Amino acid sequence: MKDLERRRKELEGLLKKYDEAYYRNAKPEVSDQQYDRLRQEFDSLGSQDDMLGLFAGEEDQLGNEKRELVPVVGDDRLEEFESHIHISPMLSLDNTYDEEEFFEFNKRLCKILEKEELPYVVEPKIDGVAVSLTYEQGVLVKATTRGNGIEGDIITQNIIHIQNLPTKITSANFPSLIEIRGEIFMAHDEFNRINSERENEGLDLYANPRNLTAGTVKLLDPKEARRRKLEIVVYGLGACHPSGYFSTQSQFHHSLKVWGLPTVEFLQAVSSASGAWAAIGHLDEQRNNYSYPTDGAVIKLDSIEMQQVAGTTAKAPRWAIAYKFESERQQTLLENIIIQVGRTGTITPVACLKPVQLAGSLVSRASLHNADEISRKDVRIGDQVIVEKAGEIIPQVVEVVLSEREHSLVPFSFPSVCPECESELFKTEGETAWRCPNSLCPDQIKARIEYFASRGCMNIDHLGESVISQLVDRSLAIKLSDIYNLSKDQLLQLDGFAEKSADNLLLSIEKSKEQDLWRLICSLGIKHVGVSASKDLARVFRSLHTLAQATESDLTAIEGIGGIMAKSVISFFEDNATQDLIRFFKDQGLQVELPIADLELDLILDGKIFVLTGALSELTRDQAVEKIEALGGRVSSSVSKKTSFLVSGSSTGSKFNKAEKLNIPIISESEFYDMIQKG
Repeated sequence: MKDLERRRKELEGLLKKYDEAYYRNAKPEVSDQQYDRLRQEFDSLGSQDDMLGLFAGEEDQLGNEKRELVPVVGDDRLEEFESHIHISPMLSLDNTYDEEEFFEFNKRLCKILEKEELPYVVEPKIDGVAVSLTYEQGVLVKATTRGNGIEGDIITQNIIHIQNLPTKITSANFPSLIEIRGEIFMAHDEFNRINSERENEGLDLYANPRNLTAGTVKLLDPKEARRRKLEIVVYGLGACHPSGYFSTQSQFHHSLKVWGLPTVEFLQAVSSASGAWAAIGHLDEQRNNYSYPTDGAVIKLDSIEMQQVAGTTAKAPRWAIAYKFESERQQTLLENIIIQVGRTGTITPVACLKPVQLAGSLVSRASLHNADEISRKDVRIGDQVIVEKAGEIIPQVVEVVLSEREHSLVPFSFPSVCPECESELFKTEGETAWRCPNSLCPDQIKARIEYFASRGCMNIDHLGESVISQLVDRSLAIKLSDIYNLSKDQLLQLDGFAEKSADNLLLSIEKSKEQDLWRLICSLGIKHVGVSASKDLARVFRSLHTLAQATESDLTAIEGIGGIMAKSVISFFEDNATQDLIRFFKDQGLQVELPIADLELDLILDGKIFVLTGALSELTRDQAVEKIEALGGRVSSSVSKKTSFLVSGSSTGSKFNKAEKLNIPIISESEFYDMIQKG
């Protein structure tokens, strides 16, 4: 007995630690599978039915007794946020990774309900952040996190901007009070956009969309939250008044669609457990086409009356279960750990792997994030490691196969000096990344020039990584202005350059002087300023000179620009080297201000939101986006009720179907060109 109690306390401590990392810090320390195994072991060592207590004599606004959870695990509340008690508790779901366990779940329910077959609905399990939306008289009054299941944090201010979230529903058959449960998520495209900007800014990359979503909904600065495009889908019913409003989960789902709320793309009603198992397989085949990350299927009793009869345990409903899809993982050899230096001096460790096929691509490198991560996982060169794609996007080392470790392998020694310039590394308090302080570090210079010349910035063709390395190593380019002083004779000194290749690069450099102001702002590499913010800064300030004189209040008045970014912009332009660079760019004829034609442009698309689908024949996707934004419009990656137009090219996909369902105007490529040419 003592051994069991000791193990139970050990597991309780581990689960609390992992929950703190997952729920409060949005930085999980173990995989879902590892966590679920520990949780199942913990639950098997003793009953937790006494976890749920009651406030004697107190009732909520629907006349139900209030309940108080004394959680052993799982609580995302933060002191900085106001809390709200859910009218109906937000319980977690029991998980399984096993077909046999799923059918055991069905067998238990059949016994409870005295039925031979049961009706189910199957829907995606979205890897996001659970939320409860409270509507009173059709008006969204509160958005709340799960919290500890009974009480959550109010996050309305951080999600109210979500495009496809209606704040008012005017339908005559809408309940007077309802809690609608759903999931906040970040689309793959938006996640990639943010990580690309962070990489360009020399910041740590986010591990997966779920972690970034969790961090975004708990930001104290709503402006900063709005810069990250969160999305939402709803699927669950909490409290509802009047009661008995819905008879089945399918009916509830249909009502959500009628009311214009964003729903899951896959919901299949079946008459048996075998039908549900087949639907799980169909979902697994389709889920990679969805814009949101999915990590499993949720199977629920369709009948709400049956749900009520089946009841709940202390932590989960008996009438639902989550079947988790196994992440594709592969074991391979960690051949080396290399250290990369970013343009802002960030030191990033990268695992060099024996190439392995993973989720449809050949992977030879994987993220190790930072020194703390290497130490925590005790990753050593020569180890056999397990690799997976986090959120099916970024390859990362999940764990070491300790059973196959050779005794001769030694712990990895993270460098204390820059591997390129040997400057002593430093770490800012509160950050995990080590940095090189030397702005003249060759690797930083190379990364800055590469970023400046990249397609998303000044788009200088023929100025790739190998050319930049030669220019820096030969001291032909040590600052951005040197690019515009390169001569043909200098280029002919480089390996691989002949008359034609030198002429092509010089022509591309000259052509870059015509790039838009926002691209020039972006290419400067101001910390925290990416593509979206650069466009806002160019539109509002209209010249580098005016931007350089902007105050913090001028900057934070722009939606999406918070105090941290504003301070970064001001600090950048206060530097004498920056002032010299602006003067140089102006003398060289770069677009340091908006052209007169742009200043006088009629913003005919002001307030309009466009979504592009399929291939366009006359413009690239980037060119179409630039045209729309120049005329005051915005481009979104996903279709919602707020979408103004879907521009349909050839080979369209799911966006076209969704636009049809939502009655969004769908315009052809030629209609789109007619529209923008009027500006």
